[in-house]
Amino acid sequence: MKPALSRHTPATIPASWQQFAQGKALAQQLEAQFNLWWPRIFGYHLLKVGNLSSALDTSACSIKHQIRLATAPELATLIADPDDLPLIEHAVDAVLLAHCLEYAQDPHHVIREAHRVLMPDGYLLISGFNPISACGLLKLWPGLQGRLPWSGRFFSMARVTDWLHLLGFEILYEQRLFCTSMLADKHSQSALRQWADQHLHYFGAAYVMVARKRTLPLTPIKPKWQLTNNFNPAVKGISARHQG
Repeated sequence: MKPALSRHTPATIPASWQQFAQGKALAQQLEAQFNLWWPRIFGYHLLKVGNLSSALDTSACSIKHQIRLATAPELATLIADPDDLPLIEHAVDAVLLAHCLEYAQDPHHVIREAHRVLMPDGYLLISGFNPISACGLLKLWPGLQGRLPWSGRFFSMARVTDWLHLLGFEILYEQRLFCTSMLADKHSQSALRQWADQHLHYFGAAYVMVARKRTLPLTPIKPKWQLTNNFNPAVKGISARHQG
């Protein structure tokens, strides 16, 4: 597997959705996707990791205590790095990583940290940029490599799925969305874009994943009953002697 650790200085971490050309429209579509799952998730603590996660509206979530871990003081209730969460193991019931992996030096470690702090059967919600899209192909244009969102590293949904499976997550939901190059300042609502969202969603600029942490017992549970053999394993031979 190709390593995800970057040898270079991490890309600039976006402070808000407004730093993306169509960030507000993207945030609205992500909120609509996550709102399908918030009513199904219960517990006591929700952890929103990163500035973008912290800025999303999660009022539809039934978990009332929501921790916003960010670098922007106006957004954060807790200031820390995503790859070094200052929380004990099994502390939260759900973790939100909205476009957090693209701007991390070691995105796989960010997922491991989320796995560590999650309760057993806890939920992990992720969004990312799709490299197999018009937005992803624009990373090849040298003039855009220093601009957001192209300054980050785009990981395919299949690669993120491999990371999740290695940690024992079960994938519950996958969806691609937002068919646009994210180059224009305004998100067009034309009939062509609506048709692309419906029929070309595989090439959407972003994707959403929902996974659940699964844990297995360390020792197998032995059955209380045991099959018994109704046949006698000892077989006695019988010899016959011919008498003359």
